[in-house]
Formats: sequence, C-alpha cells, structure tokens
Amino acid sequence: MILRRSVIVARGSMPLLPCGVFSQKAVKARRVGLLSSGAPFTDARPVVTGLTAGFSKRGYVVGSSLLFERRAAEAHPDRLRQLVDELKSETELIITNSSAAALVVKGRSNVPVVAITGADPVATGLIDSLARPGGNITGVGEVAAELSAKRLEVLKDTFPSLSKIAMLWNADDLGITLRYRSAETAARKLGLEVQPLGVREPEDFAAAFAAMERDRPDAILMVTDALTVLNRRRALSSLPNRNCRRFTNMMSLSETAG
Repeated sequence: MILRRSVIVARGSMPLLPCGVFSQKAVKARRVGLLSSGAPFTDARPVVTGLTAGFSKRGYVVGSSLLFERRAAEAHPDRLRQLVDELKSETELIITNSSAAALVVKGRSNVPVVAITGADPVATGLIDSLARPGGNITGVGEVAAELSAKRLEVLKDTFPSLSKIAMLWNADDLGITLRYRSAETAARKLGLEVQPLGVREPEDFAAAFAAMERDRPDAILMVTDALTVLNRRRALSSLPNRNCRRFTNMMSLSETAG
C-alpha cells in the first residue's frame, strides 16, 4: 500500500523554496535527519540519491543549503531512542527506513517524519488510517506482506518436491512479524511445513542456524529488515553446500524491507 507516491515533506516541516532563491540572498541551511535501523545512509544508497535529486528540484543544494544528519542503529533497536533524541534537537525533519524507527520518533518527538517502510502502517500503529494518517507522520508503504503468497508459489513451482521451509525474521519488530505471519499463512495453504526462526539480535543467529542443522529445511524465506540484512552473509556461509542452491534461489525471492 502506498501512503504517498513519492517522498514528500511532512506537515509543519521546512518550507519548499523556489529554485534560484539561494542566488538572491543567504538562507540558513536546513537540516534533515536520516535515521536507519540498520547500516548508515551513505550517499550511494538509492534512498539518499533519490532524496538528493528530489530536494535539488526544489532549489536545495545538499551540503550547502541542505544538510543531512545521519544516524544508524546498526540492527540494535535499543539505540534508536538515543539517536532520535539527538536528531530531534538538531533537525527539522526526520526520514526513517523502518516502521520500528518511525514508531520511536513518533513516541519521542513532534518533528515531522517521513517513514519509508515495508510494513502495514495502520496495523503497526504508525498512523490512524490511510485516509487520515494524523499526527506528524507521512511516507511510503509497500505491499510486501501481500506478495508473500506469490513468492512462495514461485518457489514451490521451482522446487516441486519442496515440503519444509524455514522462515527467518526479526521477532522484535511488529511490522516484520506481521509480514512473517502473512508468509506463514500462505505457506500452509500451499501444504508447506513451516520452521519458525525468530531472532531479536545478532547473537540469536547462531541458535537459528543450529536449529536448521538439527532439522534441515528444504528452503529458507528470510523476511528482510535491518537485522537480517546485516547478517545475510552469515546465513549464506552457515548452511551446508548441498543446500546453497536452494538457499540462493530463496534469497532472490525473499521479502524486501522498508
């Protein structure tokens, strides 16, 4: 579901100035916070290049009239509160890449928020409704959960003998958990046995991999978010060689984050 077709400046945030205004008089640089639940927002990341292009069309020059303040929790959700407290005193707008981060901003600040998330914004409590979001949040949502059935159908068609699938997801994130539940329901409708492997922090992956060693699945669905993406390399290297082909194919069909 899409709350807005493009990233927009939230209500009450900084005014959009016409092109050319900066050549007419000196203007105080605006500060925008980029808050990541996972790895930092680098200039090369698509979301940053898109933001840079969008603000440029409105007369802002990144590094001059517009400054990005970047913070990253590195898949440690307990760090988000401190990062939000830093950004709310330094910025006029905060852009997040997950519902978990947006919820922390919502609970600790009145700073306008643009949330880019793959979770249902209503079900997670991020907004009141799509028609009337309310509060200080706007943004972009995806239909990742609704695509679960189709991804699993493709997997089943690719491997007809598939009978058991492990699902690895961040159980500490409500939005990601809702996506997992949707995928679980779709899998059972296809006659697949589900091996649930919820993780909450990097240290939990060892136990999840050990569980797969004891009771090996035919494939894995990784519901991706900051936590699972940062540990994807570990997941690839931890499975036996005979499972690598299926795992690689599953990765290409895995849920995508916000």
